[in-house]
Amino acid sequence: MSKIQKEKLLSNDVIQKFLAEDYKLPIDKNDKFVEIASSLAYYLKSFSNIKRFLDYISLILKHIFNEQLSLIIPLNEKGEIWKENIKFSGDTKNFKIDSEIKSYLKNFDFSKNFRFKEIDSLEKIFNNKFKEYVIKSHKILSRGKCRGFLYTFNYGIYDESLINERNLKFIISCLAVGLENYWLLKTKKKHENVDREISIGAEIQSQLLPDYCPIIFGVDLAAHCRPALQLGGDYYDFMSLKTNISEKRREKARWALVIGDVMGKGIPAGLLMTMLRGMLRAEVLTGLPPDRILHDLNQLAIYDLDQSHRFVTLFYSDYDPRTRKLRYANAAHNPPLLWKSSEQKIIKLDSEGFVLGLQNDAEYQCGQIQLSKNDAILYYTDGVTETSNALGERFDEERLMKSFSKLCKQSLKSKEILHKIFKILDEFTGKNRQLEDDASIVVFQLD
Repeated sequence: MSKIQKEKLLSNDVIQKFLAEDYKLPIDKNDKFVEIASSLAYYLKSFSNIKRFLDYISLILKHIFNEQLSLIIPLNEKGEIWKENIKFSGDTKNFKIDSEIKSYLKNFDFSKNFRFKEIDSLEKIFNNKFKEYVIKSHKILSRGKCRGFLYTFNYGIYDESLINERNLKFIISCLAVGLENYWLLKTKKKHENVDREISIGAEIQSQLLPDYCPIIFGVDLAAHCRPALQLGGDYYDFMSLKTNISEKRREKARWALVIGDVMGKGIPAGLLMTMLRGMLRAEVLTGLPPDRILHDLNQLAIYDLDQSHRFVTLFYSDYDPRTRKLRYANAAHNPPLLWKSSEQKIIKLDSEGFVLGLQNDAEYQCGQIQLSKNDAILYYTDGVTETSNALGERFDEERLMKSFSKLCKQSLKSKEILHKIFKILDEFTGKNRQLEDDASIVVFQLD
């Protein structure tokens, strides 16, 4: 059958005329049913209007099984009876019940939350109200999920011939596939919309992270975030404590360097990270020491974090290029690793403090250290150390310290150190194996 012929056959007028003839289906001659089956298969591949599809099925049921009435009760994606698409087909020449059932269905209270679990009550009502008819119930099943019900009303003896049962099962199967495909298409479109929104959100979030490292006098900076999903909960930032001075003077002014991690990943973590960034940037301008910054930030964010059932780890530091002094406070984040060039060893920069959003009256300690020429600091999130390989082994802090120490001894620039650490991570995790969590690294190196 050509495409044009099939499209003509899909016309309701053509089907009506075609099926309106005296339709009988001998076992050894089923050309008409083959034609209908062929058109139905074609329709399943191309339809987009669910109402027309259900009308089409009803029309076929009306004429193929002309000794019975048929009632299609589809379910929506929530498992509720899809009231507006209930379809009834019957031949009034044979059944006086036609208008009575239609009237009854029109007045039946299909509440919004009437689910298929309650279908038994509807079947009991049918059996009590229309006792003179043999009522058969058929589940419309696809992939083990109920997509609706088909009821047949027969006057007197029900035709249980093999050919009749086979044809009915075929149409019910087509109906199930059609309903499933429709909802899969709707779900796909929803997912496409969500993916598009997530992509836009990821793009916006990536713009919130610094797209370049600022120029700080005597410092070589490099930073990168690799999210596990499109949106991530990692955060790092560089902020000048003086905003109303020239670029040249700002290079020698005090700078805040911060890295944080919102519990979890994906959209919720990304939204909280964005919220926290706004709060922190406002706090930084106060010029308070790191411990006070974290204290006040915790006070500001604790309600929102508590409502979201999440918390944030954060390491906040500020650096004065003129004195080379670094002050810092830690809200239970992974302590940055300081490479002391003069001593050829690594020191953890840590101080006591609770995570943000856990304790309303949390207090934080302020630490301070004098940096020297060629010293380097590695700020990172736990996505780096908790990365695992195919054997389930964690990269852990010890491996990171050894890698960082080895790279610092090679007198590399901060960007080279950054790239090589991510390369080491990739080699450890294995080929084509993604990170389980967001991984961020900032390398702060003195000239």
